[in-house]
Parts: sequence; structure tokens; C-alpha cells
Amino acid sequence: MQIIEMKVLRSIYYTHTHFLHRNLSRTPVSLSLFSRHFHSSNPRFSLNSLETDGTQRAPHAWTAYEGLTPDLSTPTNRHKGITQGNESASGDETDADFETHRTYGKAKNANLSDGDKTQMAKNARYIPNENTDGMSRKKAFSVNGLGLGDIVGNKKKGKSRVKWVCENCGYSDGQWWGVCRSCDFSGTMKRFSEVETKNRGLEFSETLARSWLPKDTGDVEPVKLIDVNSGVKKTDYRIPLFGPFGSEVARVLGGGLVPGSLVLIGGDPGVGKSTLLLQMAALIAEGHDSGQPTCVVYVSGEESVEQISSRAERMKIGANELYLYAGTEIEDILTKIQSLSPRALIVDSIQTVYLKEITGSAGGLSQVRECTSALLRFAKKTNIPVLLAGHVTKSGDIAGPRVLEHIVDAVLYLEGEKCSSHRLLRSVKNRFGSIDELGIFEMSQLGLQVVLNPCEMFLSDQNSDSEFLAGLAVAVIMDGSRAFLIEIQALCVSSSTVSRHVNGIQASRADMLISVLAKQAGLKIQENAVFLNVVSGVSLTETAGDLAIAASICSSFLEFPIPSGVAFIGEIGLGGELRMVSRMDKRVSTVAKLGYKKCIVPMSAKKSLATLDLGELEIIGCNDLKGVINTVFTKN
Repeated sequence: MQIIEMKVLRSIYYTHTHFLHRNLSRTPVSLSLFSRHFHSSNPRFSLNSLETDGTQRAPHAWTAYEGLTPDLSTPTNRHKGITQGNESASGDETDADFETHRTYGKAKNANLSDGDKTQMAKNARYIPNENTDGMSRKKAFSVNGLGLGDIVGNKKKGKSRVKWVCENCGYSDGQWWGVCRSCDFSGTMKRFSEVETKNRGLEFSETLARSWLPKDTGDVEPVKLIDVNSGVKKTDYRIPLFGPFGSEVARVLGGGLVPGSLVLIGGDPGVGKSTLLLQMAALIAEGHDSGQPTCVVYVSGEESVEQISSRAERMKIGANELYLYAGTEIEDILTKIQSLSPRALIVDSIQTVYLKEITGSAGGLSQVRECTSALLRFAKKTNIPVLLAGHVTKSGDIAGPRVLEHIVDAVLYLEGEKCSSHRLLRSVKNRFGSIDELGIFEMSQLGLQVVLNPCEMFLSDQNSDSEFLAGLAVAVIMDGSRAFLIEIQALCVSSSTVSRHVNGIQASRADMLISVLAKQAGLKIQENAVFLNVVSGVSLTETAGDLAIAASICSSFLEFPIPSGVAFIGEIGLGGELRMVSRMDKRVSTVAKLGYKKCIVPMSAKKSLATLDLGELEIIGCNDLKGVINTVFTKN
């Protein structure tokens, strides 16, 4: 028989014998098998009752097991002899006041000497200013500074709330779903537990903002639309940004920075978000519109003040009223800048700041949402524009809840390839302007510099005398309100192991154009491998480049170089016909400004372009692919 089984049987036998033969000494009993719970040493569960002879029974005792150490603690319910100032060791008092014995896995009779009982009496203490006559034993005393609730670990904890939040769109639900019910993405529901606390983020921001406002503002009432801007100059609607760099940023913002707006700038790590914000801060601090320098505060939660100063020195920035501050606590940041009353506030980044009253670490869903809401209320109350830098995820979206992009007034993305020095600043949301604008910069030692002629930034030097230029055609694409000229290369190889390969072009679109050339134009390219590439790593997504793709394939297959100074604009249908695309006037005007001589367009577009002043540019209209081949690939 196992030793443990023998101990259990012995304990059960001892308990049974104890219950049948009443023990007048009322020795507390605790079974080691159930040592994690409370056990009554009195089988009748009576606390203070009288014996048959009229004498009072011994006090009812409870035994608790301490999980960290294999000890048993047994207090009684009588505390008359234990007071805060009484430490006497009389045997009559201590026998009835407090009994504590230590065992290892089993109960023993408590045979304590007077000195031991006195020491136990010293360790036991009352909770001050409490009525111990009617209170429970858990609150009436504590052993070695720990109450019973602490010993057994049954202390009630704060209520927590569990939510399942979609990391893609920010949708939250009380239960888990395999597929998000908002965006239909699978595997994006994540579990978050939040302790219920009072949300003071917006309350703090509004309270601090009110301290900056006049005291006699009165209650807010509805105002007529025609009276909102009465007496306000149009120049006060926006903060102008001067210089080539400022003009390019103002183009994307819709004409300048709106006072009281909240702008979020996102981008990949290292693309230049901090550089862009630092240049904007210096530009606003110079105060060209007011004629004197203005205060701007740049707050960073990722860099120290010395690091920001070193970067500003490298970029030749020396604004006198540009203040730097390194901090991550929203309350502290807003308190410190109150005395400065800045014209603009820049926070780099929103994922590094936090509010004390909000649960979770900085960068979490709750912190990002509430910090952004607090800064929004601050901006609206004080009419101070706030610019935020935001991290992005692997998919390119702003990190944090999707609601973040709904809170802010404008969302700008700074894009750029690692192998290229060019940076594109585009707007995906703007409450104060169009989202069709695009800013083009080039990263240099002095920061972001404006590209003077962005229309031909993707073009390479051409040499019409070389026979190796066969398969090269120029397409005109639109990005926002700007037109760009890009080069498309094609290579046709017979008896190749690879059928076709494309870079920067949709594979399905390329297959369709190759099939149309074989069927409608009569080119026997079925046995040739076709390779297509867009120069400079640009992705061609619109159909306006169909005609240039077909022209490059024909040039490579026929081994006939396309003459320099020729551009192609048009969409190709399944019947080989040419179709119009949007913004034809803007595309053709850009081609004329760059000095091109000919532009091949659909015949339907030639009539609408006849009224434009295009200089020496010749507009050639064609109905289908056969007309394009007969026009371009013929020797004069």
C-alpha cells in the first residue's frame, strides 16, 4: 500500500473516531487531503454555545492552509485578551484568544507553552478603528500582516472585460468569430482584456484646453452658416507654407495647414516621416506670413533632444522659435507646452505616447485611440494644428485601430522604394482639400528636396541611332492630378523555355494584350516568349498604358525601333479597337511641355484635343492596332 493512501486512511479513521467520541479539549482538526480549504474543527458547527453543565464551550476554531509554505494557521473567534496595547502572557487569556500551530501536511494537537502563546499573541493584531464584535473573522485579525483572504488567495479582484478586436478594421465584438463581421477577413480577431477604469483621456484634454480659452466664452449655440466666417480674412483660413518645399506640401494638404486640424502622416520605417515633420516645423516657425518667428513645439517619443538637434544641424535647420521636447505622456506634454502657446504641435509618433488613466501599454488599441481623441479635442478647443507621425504594419496600413484614420482630419502617406531616392507624398483622406494631389520629393543630405521636373523623372536617355532600343515605348499615366511619362520595355524571344514574364504589369492584362495582337493584328507571336518590364520599378495599373505595351511588343517582334519623341495614350479592347481614357487633355499637355513631337491617341480623342494649344506636338489618331502598326512601323 502506498504511503499516501495510508495517511489518508489514517486521517479518515482519526476523524471518524473524533466525531463519535466528543473531545472536550476541542482540538482543531484539518485533513491534509483537503488542505487547500477551510475545515471546521467542530462537527456541530456551533460557535459559542453552552455545555450541558452550563459552562461555555471552547471557542470554534478554523484551520487555513498556506499555499506557499506547508503551514497551518488556526485563529479563534474570541479576541478579548488581545488588544493593541496589551501584550501580557497570562495562560487563562491566551488559551481562549488565539491558537496557531505549524505542521507539515497534517494536523497536530496544539501544545504550546506560555512563551509561545505570548509570541503568537504579539503577531496577532486588530484592524484599527473597526468594531470587532460583529465583524467576520477574515477582517478581525491578520497573521503576520496577512489576512485570511490573502492567505488562501480568495481576494476578490477587479472586474475585467474581454473583447475580440479585428486587427484589420478595428471591429470589436464580445465573442470570438472566425471571420470578422465587418471586413470579412479571417484570422484577424484578437483577444483583449481590459480592466474597467474611468476614461479620463478626453476629459483631461478638454479641461486643459479650457484653461487656454477666454473665461467669458459662454455656452455654445447653433450659428448660421453665413455668420461663421463673417469678418474673418481668407488668409486666416490656412497657415501658408512658403518655398519650393512648402508649396509641394501645401499642394497635398489642399492649400496649406488648417488651424485646429489633426493631420496623420504614415509611412514605412526609414522613409523620411521624421525628416518631413522636422522640415515642416522649421518652415512654420520661420513665420514668413506674419513677418516674425512663431513658436512651434516638436515632441518626440522615439528620439532624445540631442538626436533631433543633430539631425536638424545636418539639415541646416536653425529656426529660433523651434522647441524640442522628448516625452511620452500626453498630460505632461500638454501641460509643458501651455506656457509656450505654440502655433503648431508635432508628435512623433502617436504609437509612443500614452494616457495614465487608460489601461494598456503605449501603442495598444485603447491607448492609440484615446490619445488621438485627446489630441483632437485639444486641437479643436485651442485652434492649434497637431501633426502626428504614425507607424505602418506589414501590409502598409496605419498601425493601431482602423478608427484612428476616421478620427483625424487628414491622412498622408509618404512612399518610396529602398533602392530609389524619390519620395511620393499622397493624400488618402483630406477634409479640407482634394485627395488627387501628389507631392514628389528626393531624399538628399539636406533632407527632402522638391523634384523640379517630375514628369520625366522615370525616363532614361534615349539614343535613336542604336538598334538595341527596339521594344521600348513611352506611356503617359496619371497619379492624382499629375501626369507622368514612363518607359515600357518588351523582349520577344523564340524557342525559349519560359513562355512569358512581366514586371510592373498585371499578368492577366499582359496575356490579354498578347492574345489580341495575335488575333486582331495578325502577329505570329504564339511561339515566342514575351518579357515585359516597366522601367524604374513603377507599377502600371491603369488601362491608359495598353497602347504603349502593344507598341513595345510589336517593336521587339518586328525588330523595328520606335522613333524618339513618340508617346502612346489609349486603351485596347478585345476587338483590337482603341478607346479613350480619362484626363486626355492633361496627358497630352504634359507630353507637349516635354518637347515630344508625336502622340498616338484614339481617333475619338483627336477631335476633342484639336482646341488645345500644343505647340509643335502632332496628334495622330488611329482606330485600331493595325492602323497603329501601319503608322509607326513604316520607313519614310
